[in-house]
Amino acid sequence: MKVSKKLLEKYNVATPRYTSYPPANYFHEEFTNKKVEEAISLSNNEHPENISLYIHIPFCNKLCFYCGCNTVISRNGKMIDSYIGTLKKEIVLLKSKLDPNRKVSQVHWGGGTPNYLPIEDIESIMNTLYKNFNFISGAEIAMECHPWHLTYDYVDRLIELKFNRLSLGVQDFNVKVMDSINRNQSIIPIPELVEYVKANNVAVNLDFIYGLPFQTVETFTETIQKAIEISPNRLVTFSYAHVPWIKKAQQKLEKYNLPDADQKVKLFEAAYDLLTKSGYKAIGLDHFAKESDELYIALKGKTLHRNFQGYCTRETTGQVYALGVSGISQLESAYLQSTKNVVEYTQRINEGKFPIEKAYFLSLEEKITREIINELMCNLYLSWKSLSNRFNKPIEELNNLTKEQNQQLKTFESEGLITYNKDEIFITESGKFFIRNIAAAFDPKMQNTTRNFSKAL
Repeated sequence: MKVSKKLLEKYNVATPRYTSYPPANYFHEEFTNKKVEEAISLSNNEHPENISLYIHIPFCNKLCFYCGCNTVISRNGKMIDSYIGTLKKEIVLLKSKLDPNRKVSQVHWGGGTPNYLPIEDIESIMNTLYKNFNFISGAEIAMECHPWHLTYDYVDRLIELKFNRLSLGVQDFNVKVMDSINRNQSIIPIPELVEYVKANNVAVNLDFIYGLPFQTVETFTETIQKAIEISPNRLVTFSYAHVPWIKKAQQKLEKYNLPDADQKVKLFEAAYDLLTKSGYKAIGLDHFAKESDELYIALKGKTLHRNFQGYCTRETTGQVYALGVSGISQLESAYLQSTKNVVEYTQRINEGKFPIEKAYFLSLEEKITREIINELMCNLYLSWKSLSNRFNKPIEELNNLTKEQNQQLKTFESEGLITYNKDEIFITESGKFFIRNIAAAFDPKMQNTTRNFSKAL
């Protein structure tokens, strides 16, 4: 893939990542606890019927300077024990509000560093989930892992708990890059660790970041080539989002010459070309999967979906119910974000209340916009007829809703980013790299916005 420098300069502007629509910086504090409970109750009668659970573990042993997550750097065992106890209370509270006929299709552990917890804590939480919820056959149970904290025994015990996907946050194989971002490397060599996990029929993702200090096309190519030789089921190349006004630790990286937009594009192009020539299929912008992977099969069938946890199939997706600090529940009609403060979180749960700090309740028009953006971001395709069937609205009415945004389609087509007709929109190979910009064209909230976003590239 070759990215036009002219288009790069034009489209490298502040743009939402669209992991949700509307984005999280539209969430607000104008709600009541009653409205939160009503939204959860309403979700029992909305689609999808399945339940996705997100578990946020904020704790880390040390801070990686690039990190944009909600973390607590702590070795305080009492604080961690208290948090685990509160999390289990929240599981029971959530269960009391959900229809018992609904089943869990996905559990995703994120952080922080979930595998920083002693394995006994993981076992305690998972057993609480199994006691309180029914699961579909083949539910995806996944964890984001820092390889530095993994041992063979830890992996064995995760497998006993029915974990069937581990995402290993490698970030880079280059020692100089890793030292600059204050991140420890795996104690077990990654090739051996991946081989061991896969031998136990557990799928493996390897996650990398481009745009970090000291990365060059040559060094990043070496990293991706090594990853290909390791042969994970999926591989992710995230673009580093530099937001030091939100994450102060990122200021520590400014003493280095961070790759600029042009350099980041070259890093991405090198990785993309190498991966696609090595049998991996591009999923969206930043994910790559083998041809036999369920994500690629879903993409071919135009049924790929995405939530805060990443890409998933329609079989495993569900409305997302977040547990733990800062987690965001992603319901059909509402987003509910928990407090980021551990003390406040504990206090609210002990009062029998959901610890919601911010929320957003969607209108029908916003749901339609969300579906448009999701289809473009996931399946690189939009069918106006499918959208019409989904919302039971005439195509003419949908076109009217997006009339202003549709004006930009001709421009995108002339730039080789899309092809379209009155029934469908197709994202081209070049258009994949500008998918956030294309999605933003359908977002009425982006007209004259003053909100801060990371740059698109």
